[in-house]
Amino acid sequence: MASERRLLLRFLPYLWPEGRTDLKWRIGGALFMVLASKAVILAMPFAYKAAIDAMSGEAGAVGAGESALWVAVSMVVAYSGARFGATLFDNARNAIFESVGQAAVTNFAIDVFRHMHRLSLRFHLERRTGALTRIIERGTKSIDSMLYFLLFNIVPTFLELAVVCGIFWIKLGPLAVLAMLVAVASYILFTWRITEWRQQLRRQMVEDDNATAQRAVDSLLNYETVKYFNAEERETRNYDRAASKYRDSAVKNETSLSALNIGQALITNLTMAGAMAYTIWNWSQGRMTVGDLVLVNTLLMQLFRPLDALGWVYRSIKQGLVDMEEMFRLIDTRAEIADPPGAAPLSVNGGAVAFEDVHFRYEADRAILRGISFSVPAGATVAVVGQSGAGKSTLSRILYRFYDIESGRVTIDGQDIGAVTQGSLRAAIGIVPQDTVLFNDTVGYNIGYGREGASAAEIEAAARAAQIHDFITSLPKGYDTIVGERGLKLSGGEKQRVAIARTILKDPPILILDEATSALDSHTEGAIQDSLRAAQQGRTTLTIAHRLSTITDADEILVMADGEIVERGTHAALLAQAGIYADMWARQQTEGDIVDDSGAKV
Repeated sequence: MASERRLLLRFLPYLWPEGRTDLKWRIGGALFMVLASKAVILAMPFAYKAAIDAMSGEAGAVGAGESALWVAVSMVVAYSGARFGATLFDNARNAIFESVGQAAVTNFAIDVFRHMHRLSLRFHLERRTGALTRIIERGTKSIDSMLYFLLFNIVPTFLELAVVCGIFWIKLGPLAVLAMLVAVASYILFTWRITEWRQQLRRQMVEDDNATAQRAVDSLLNYETVKYFNAEERETRNYDRAASKYRDSAVKNETSLSALNIGQALITNLTMAGAMAYTIWNWSQGRMTVGDLVLVNTLLMQLFRPLDALGWVYRSIKQGLVDMEEMFRLIDTRAEIADPPGAAPLSVNGGAVAFEDVHFRYEADRAILRGISFSVPAGATVAVVGQSGAGKSTLSRILYRFYDIESGRVTIDGQDIGAVTQGSLRAAIGIVPQDTVLFNDTVGYNIGYGREGASAAEIEAAARAAQIHDFITSLPKGYDTIVGERGLKLSGGEKQRVAIARTILKDPPILILDEATSALDSHTEGAIQDSLRAAQQGRTTLTIAHRLSTITDADEILVMADGEIVERGTHAALLAQAGIYADMWARQQTEGDIVDDSGAKV
């Protein structure tokens, strides 16, 4: 219960946002509509009673004949007017409050979305995309319903209960009030106990739902891999197992709901039967009229209707808290990489990069970088080569500060990148990654993503520099062509040229080429090399390469193995050493991977 109270307290600021007086006025107006609705609802049974008494000629009612007829008719009209008024006030309440609910949902979703982007690369690599999106979806939806439950169900229901107790005290006496309170307390206690039991079933169902969604998303994201290995039936069986587990959990959850509804109905109907029997006994003694029977019956029906809703509301709140608990857990996840207090923006005066005795590991038992030290002078190009797993791409992730290093220092123009703001650091660096993932939007949008607000002419110029403009204009919709989910409608080479174009558009002082031409054929690679060389002019460039032909003109080449630099020097000097680099060069030349500047194999 304490944790649930904390969740509610964290949730309330979204209902009463700072600086939004207009929304607070709307909340006040909506609450006024709630009170007005309850007033007319409580007035309805009295109009109903008066009409029945007039028709039956009960003692104290208006005399028979035409006068009684008009009284009865007027009471029926009043009853109908009250019913319409209740509907009018309820819908006016919803219309007034809708902006508050939508603002709360939007602000909550924005807070979570912003925090997701603050979290480290490690978090996103370890989380399942399908489960994460489902958590966010359920959590944002729950906040809107929670607002209505808290404001328009719970408080008004207990207010109505208090008024009905007062009426019963006058009409039936204190024992009847006590009996009704016992019935209501029993109803609430029963609902609470059963709902607590159902929450365990609900949690299991949510976990199974997340697992099912994750299985489906993972399988569809790896559609090509499934096809490569003829594994459609295997994936279907895996999904069937996950879906079947969710089905069993859902059946248990719904079955428990039936048990809850049956118990609530038993308490409700026993209470109504007892109250009406007591009223009939009073009528037989001449103390009450037929209209009083209608009054008691109508009051109890009106009371138990929101009490029935109260049970549903309580269940929904409990379920919403389960959904919101996951959402707040995401918000509470600590950002692994954070700006230090008072961090200043990076000041780039040339873009000289230096790694000084850098040690790094992703996991405690696996060292990735072991005392790496090198520098890239301003405007120079340094290339890094080595076998897969040597730690090459880790250098770019550290330079971007996706991870913090274990020891050592990384600087740009003498400034420790751990002491400057992440935003200014990443604004100064451009990258063409090995694996290019595009937004499911137009080609123009994906290129323009390199610099917000870039004009169409600037986007086209970047595309020309990346040797992709002609291809884009050959498409039926040109720059408005949709590239598909993760860019799957483009080939690997086309996606990589889009990545080159948007990095050229960003125009950063520091450039990282992480296997930038790995998806290109030899001829296209040779053509793009000219564009990459032009992009490197005046910039500090760190090139991570597999094809050695792309880095022969680098100012320095670093050869990495097992997280250490084992050779360094120019292309010619490394060939003269007849070491690891020379062996890699000879092997690639034999395989036909070496091309000259014109794109021809050598």
